[in-house]
Amino acid sequence: MEYIYLDNGASTRIDPQVLNVMIPYFEEIYGVASSQFSHQPGIKARDALEEARNTIASGIGAKPEELIFTSGGTESNNFALKGMALTTNRGHLIVSKVEHRSVLYSARTLESMGFKVDYLDVDSYGQIDMDKLKDLVTKNTLLVSIQHSNHEIGTLQPIEEIVKIARERGAFVHTDAAYSFGWLPIDVERLGVDLLTITGHKIHGPKGIGGLYDRKGTPIKKWIDGGFNEFDKRGGTENIPGAVGMARAFELMTDTEIERVRSLRDYLKKKVLSIPSSHLNGHPEKRHPANLNVTFDYIEGESVVLHLDMRNIGVITGSACFSRSLEPSHILMATGVSHEHAHGSIRFSLGRFNKREELDYVYEELKKVIENLRKLSPINKEE
Repeated sequence: MEYIYLDNGASTRIDPQVLNVMIPYFEEIYGVASSQFSHQPGIKARDALEEARNTIASGIGAKPEELIFTSGGTESNNFALKGMALTTNRGHLIVSKVEHRSVLYSARTLESMGFKVDYLDVDSYGQIDMDKLKDLVTKNTLLVSIQHSNHEIGTLQPIEEIVKIARERGAFVHTDAAYSFGWLPIDVERLGVDLLTITGHKIHGPKGIGGLYDRKGTPIKKWIDGGFNEFDKRGGTENIPGAVGMARAFELMTDTEIERVRSLRDYLKKKVLSIPSSHLNGHPEKRHPANLNVTFDYIEGESVVLHLDMRNIGVITGSACFSRSLEPSHILMATGVSHEHAHGSIRFSLGRFNKREELDYVYEELKKVIENLRKLSPINKEE
């Protein structure tokens, strides 16, 4: 059996169609977009960049000049929070407790600079407490940053309702849609957000490229100084191959493709939850179509990951940025579960190249691993 990769929520295998459109911008059209007034390679680079920008912007309902290319989701999230903080005398931000660490740590940095940050509670599914949000938003609130879909447990947030609440007090809204981009419908006008994060490497596109939707009129300040790139909002040479690849990857995320992956996820979900003492994490319906997060009682998730890897199956416990730590997932802990429950969680995240027959093998091997580990567990209550 070839290696079965089920960690697509961390990063995906690049689609050959994406790689093919990128190669010319490494080998033939290798000029930089800022050289558009100097020579033909610069003009071709600029044209490619703007074509990619138009493709992505139109796909999310934005104007091309509202999309700023970045190095990925982490930079976009830092840009959103810190760039906004540099523009106003409002000193209050609200983020949820289940955000990606690039949002949470940006918020902590702003706290150290004197900003007040409230960390919003979530329910057992990982959805934010809307009544609490209403209580927290004040006339001093600059920004509310709530993710579109959770990168670990897949739960979706009611962004449109969040925007309405924030608007009542004149606050701006950012949503981290790095995991949602391409997988879920995103229309920035319908959502009403001011800032939205996207990235390329979770949709079978390249790493090192992302973007920040910046609604016209949003008072965000340039955060990375340098040249006049990206409408003078982000210094640094644009990643032309990355932008071209990200745009092509986005085009390939068709409804048919997404529904095929969702069907595979549901097939795996039914099988995995048939294992005794297993529990779904996240919302049962309002969740990312490729995400399945399950806790297996009486065992450690780290052990499951290692044993599955030896069987040529790749999954993780917690999010990819989190897996080197022995601390329980901050996302699962925020939903109110115990340390033991959080430590026993496994994320299965599917992608375009997964097949149904692979999932049958995953299920059979997973059953064996769980059974063997529970026999060794000192806290196994099933015996």
